[in-house]
Amino acid sequence: MSAETVFTPEWTGRAFPPERTDAFFDALFGDAEEGAYTITLRFVQAGGNGLEFAFDLHQRPGKCLVCNLTYGLPQVFARHPVIDVKGLVEKIALAVNADPAKAVWKIGTTKEISNALHSVPLLISLG
Repeated sequence: MSAETVFTPEWTGRAFPPERTDAFFDALFGDAEEGAYTITLRFVQAGGNGLEFAFDLHQRPGKCLVCNLTYGLPQVFARHPVIDVKGLVEKIALAVNADPAKAVWKIGTTKEISNALHSVPLLISLG
């Protein structure tokens, strides 16, 4: 089974549910309504022994995504317990029958796709 058939939008939506965005902003600001974007997980590609995903930041209505400090997010995402990258990588490894203990991950630099969409790469090597 290929990664493309495993990591469908439905799978990524279950692995990183929309409620996690509100929990993230509630933890940061004490109010989920303060968040300027919604975070979704998207499968990008598979190659060699690696997988690439992206945390997509979709601007919320009436908010300014560009005005927020999305370029500091890679460091925040890497250690924030609500985002739980380590747990997410374990789910991803298990979904393709890989050993989660051998999975190594890295969060890349925020990319500005448009004023309303930024993307934070999640690169995973399955060992």
